[in-house]
Amino acid sequence: MVQKKINLKNKLLKYFPLVLLYFSVLNEFDIDVSSIGLFSFNLPFIIIFYWSLKDPDQIGNGLIFFSGILNDVTLGYPIGVSSFIYLTIIAFAAYLRNITLRPNIYKDSLIFLIAIMFANSVNALILSYVFSIEINFFEIITNITFTFIFYFLFARIFNYLKPLGV
Repeated sequence: MVQKKINLKNKLLKYFPLVLLYFSVLNEFDIDVSSIGLFSFNLPFIIIFYWSLKDPDQIGNGLIFFSGILNDVTLGYPIGVSSFIYLTIIAFAAYLRNITLRPNIYKDSLIFLIAIMFANSVNALILSYVFSIEINFFEIITNITFTFIFYFLFARIFNYLKPLGV
């Protein structure tokens, strides 16, 4: 009986990043307090970058691509835009993983900042010029800022969970 509880716990921890990613995508977990207009961050970007950097086998690229499709359906965006953005974040993480000899949270966060700035810029260009969707650049800058700040918190949480079997 104890062995079954341990097995269930290990399996739940193993799939935690994937479940968290899909939960955040399906619930529009782009934490946004629109009434205030000052607080917004993108949890899927943090999850995708961190796990693509630290353990790329944990969440496969195909599952991340599919989460982008689900995000587009949830937000009402043209199909494939979020998937493309998510794959660019994976590319930045893969580049950093391949050039880094000694991981460091500060180097990781700098590349993460560049990745989310690039991803949001490409996303805004695609949505505004190709699909003529109205873009609020102040919201994008706020989102980038808080996503970058919260990366440190979530990286610490994920680092704590890794030895537990995640």
